[in-house]
Amino acid sequence: MLYDVRLELHYDYEASVHGDRHLVRVTPITIPGVQRVIATSLSFEPRPEQETTFSDFFGNTVTTIAYSGSHDRLDVRLAARVQVEDLHPPADLSPTVAGLQQEVAALWSLDANSPHHFLSASPRIPIDREITAYAAESVARTLSVQAAAMDMCLSIYRDFKYDKDATDVGTTPVEAFALKGGVCQDFAHVMIAGLRGVGIPAGYVSGFLRTIPPKGKPRLEGADAMHAWVRVWCGQHAGWIEFDPTNAMLAGPDHITIGHGRDYSDISPIVGVLRTSGDHHAKQSVDVLRVE
Repeated sequence: MLYDVRLELHYDYEASVHGDRHLVRVTPITIPGVQRVIATSLSFEPRPEQETTFSDFFGNTVTTIAYSGSHDRLDVRLAARVQVEDLHPPADLSPTVAGLQQEVAALWSLDANSPHHFLSASPRIPIDREITAYAAESVARTLSVQAAAMDMCLSIYRDFKYDKDATDVGTTPVEAFALKGGVCQDFAHVMIAGLRGVGIPAGYVSGFLRTIPPKGKPRLEGADAMHAWVRVWCGQHAGWIEFDPTNAMLAGPDHITIGHGRDYSDISPIVGVLRTSGDHHAKQSVDVLRVE
């Protein structure tokens, strides 16, 4: 599948800001055998006085921008063309949870894809007793790690209500679990917390999701979305497999990856510091267009 992706992030500040510095992670990455980035363009208005780009520990593309003067708005615009492979669903080659833990113990690698980084609590995801018990039910119903992950993915879809007004970017997985509601970030965090609690390495994926309008309805410009889902290490033979608990499915050719991390804090679209005395208002617009 070949896609053109357009993203616009717009911030209005109630009072002028100055001296701000930001890390921006919105550019898709190339993943061999999964997706290939053909071209990207990232621009900012006003134009930053300093701008650099680097790859972080997990291989995500990070752009740093800095301003010394004052401004009352910030626009971030991304345009990208990305080829995503339409892969067959993976065969279940994963071990039992006990077998997986033996494989992890024998693995010495600490590179960015090592499961060791994705087993413990992380800045946004604690290990919680109740969420662990919820995940343990999926383990008890299944015979393999991959099956347990899919069972929990389907359970979250069944038991939780998608409600964009129920949570915000700072909501913890413990709070979202108690609410049984939230958005894709919350569902991903809850699934990751539960899987880690039962000893299954799991991480956070940020990206874009192409949405398809109802039959007979026009496609609404800007109606696609930034999205979040979960990657699970299913053993040395199966490797990393990605699950989307918001949509009860494996991640597929309509999922375009920006990057990976332990949780949202590793791959948030924009984070930084600034000096101001007021609040700010943000708007987001995403278009994912399939190139025929």
